[in-house]
Amino acid sequence: MAKQSNATKRLLWIVGGLLILVVILGVVGRVTGMFGSGSDATSVETAKAEIRSITQVVTASGQVQPETDVAISPDVSGEIIELPVREGDQIARGMLLARIKPDFYLTQVEQAEAGVLQSKANMAQRQADLLNAEAELKRQRDLFAKQAISQSALEASETQSDVATAALDAARYAVQSAEARLREAQEQVSKTAIYSPMDGTISRLDVELGERVVGTSQMAGTEMMRVARLDQMEIEIEVNENEIVNVALGDSAAIEVDAYPDRSFRGVITEIANSARTTAAGTQEQVTEFPVKVRILDPHNVDSASGDAVIASGEVPMPANGIARFRPGMSGTVDVFTETVDNVVAVPIQAVTVRDFARLPSNDEDEETPVESDSVATGPPAEDLRRVVFLVADGVASMVEVETGISDDTHIEVRSGLAGGEEVVIGPYRAVSRDLEDGGAVETGGQGSLPGFVASGS
Repeated sequence: MAKQSNATKRLLWIVGGLLILVVILGVVGRVTGMFGSGSDATSVETAKAEIRSITQVVTASGQVQPETDVAISPDVSGEIIELPVREGDQIARGMLLARIKPDFYLTQVEQAEAGVLQSKANMAQRQADLLNAEAELKRQRDLFAKQAISQSALEASETQSDVATAALDAARYAVQSAEARLREAQEQVSKTAIYSPMDGTISRLDVELGERVVGTSQMAGTEMMRVARLDQMEIEIEVNENEIVNVALGDSAAIEVDAYPDRSFRGVITEIANSARTTAAGTQEQVTEFPVKVRILDPHNVDSASGDAVIASGEVPMPANGIARFRPGMSGTVDVFTETVDNVVAVPIQAVTVRDFARLPSNDEDEETPVESDSVATGPPAEDLRRVVFLVADGVASMVEVETGISDDTHIEVRSGLAGGEEVVIGPYRAVSRDLEDGGAVETGGQGSLPGFVASGS
């Protein structure tokens, strides 16, 4: 019995000690902030509104392609009997690219020549008939003058002469038609030899020696090869319909090609499509984008570069030394610099949020006004959404309405509402977007910033 009493006492002492320890830890934790802040203030992160330059950027992806890329297709059909070029060859304007077997077309030329000769022989016969008809008409007129024949005989002779004249005219037209068919046949023969329309490179070769091709006179024809100017390259990107309004001809750009991950190339907008390309039309995944062409200005595929006077200094980083070797179809990403503003007030993007001014406490007083029984309920007030930032001063948050402008990846321009130097709340996200109220108590854990971003102005 005594042993049970001693065990019970020890257990009570242990439980009591644990309770005392828990109380002490709770008091210490609350004082130090481990289990509560000790106040109702909202913990926030802040940053300074600063004067800096902001460049608005539109980012899109696309593929590298030559500015000039000519598809070579034959005008006539047949078998390729000569193919002196290979993919990647440098060629000059007028150089032979391919030759199609001309036997069939040479036969057509011979037939057309025979047709011309036959038409000319027929015309000569019609000339002789006309001479005979004219001589007969002269004799008939002499006899009619002597009243040796009747009027009807004379008219019959005149009609025969007119018929002979018409037959000769028809023979002349037949000769012209036959000569035209001959010229067409000769032109078909000349088209069996295909020559380069410009200086460039064989960027793609889709046929082999001995292969049969279809001419463009029959449907679309066979695309045999492509001739491109690889020293004049561009990248075609797809810009979303919401951002295309910010892009203009002549805007500078920074181009990153996947094949050169550590380099950036300068570019300029040269063409913006007027018509959109729509994918997945009629579905929830429908996307509307506009093709935009960006000329690559830095040296590539050649030993010298084109001029780059259109690029504003400081906007686009210079590439590393060395000539890049671009090939059609390479993937890349383009940052288009659409607009730049200097020396403006800017805050981190996450500092700007939206509040419904129609639901602020100052606007809710009218809701307590009694409504007469015969009045018509108007429902909740209409939304009045405005952009605001929260400033921190002496542990109190104050809401300030702002007008914003352009933005870059980290900061947004504030056109009105701030003068610069104010301490603005940038986080946490829930506090900025929902919890903070005008006049609410806050406590800061030090100024926050995004790693890797440094203000460009002071």
